Amino acid sequence: MSRIIVFGGHGRIALLLAPLLVARGDEVTAVIRNPQHIADVEAAGARPLVADIESLDVAGIADLIRGHDAVVWSAGAGGGDAQRTYAVDRDAAIRSMDAAEVAGVRRYVMVSWIGSTADHGVPESDGFFAYADAKWAADEHLRSTDLDGTILGPGTLTFDDPTGRIVLDPEGKGEVSRADVAAVIAAALVEPSTFGRTIRFGNGAADAALPIAEALS
Repeated sequence: MSRIIVFGGHGRIALLLAPLLVARGDEVTAVIRNPQHIADVEAAGARPLVADIESLDVAGIADLIRGHDAVVWSAGAGGGDAQRTYAVDRDAAIRSMDAAEVAGVRRYVMVSWIGSTADHGVPESDGFFAYADAKWAADEHLRSTDLDGTILGPGTLTFDDPTGRIVLDPEGKGEVSRADVAAVIAAALVEPSTFGRTIRFGNGAADAALPIAEALS
């Protein structure tokens, strides 16, 4: 049994992740901003923890993390507002990594996106630029830490049924179901071969995809 803290605990992926972790015996703490989301989180099997990660400093986030075995960052501002995107997707994410080190929790899984590279190619005039820039900065910070970090880069998210199979470094947009992303997070948490890796993935063609555990290892 592990104790996992998930930031962005009311997100669609996080709500799919929690039951997977609980089913294998883990305890899940879901960090949420809105108290009205408590019932949804509890229904998924997680323990809700109401906190505003946008305003908490490193010490405050470390207090949330302390006592857990692993951190999953699945929080995001949701786009639309560049200032808040930087505040959550970059700044709060970076503080959470520093906080994990302060709290002595080495395992850290970042849910990023498939295009998070230095040459992501999104022009500054594009409304998506702030997200692309923020995610790249957060990923780079994780790489610079001493954490046992894994960066997961799923492609375009869909509401398709889970397949249990993925393709690494897919071509194009790398469409992938949110349920399969949740399964990848769950598998990566307990797969030491993912430490220090950036894993970009999608569902891919059925004849090319591998079972998630096999693809990750």
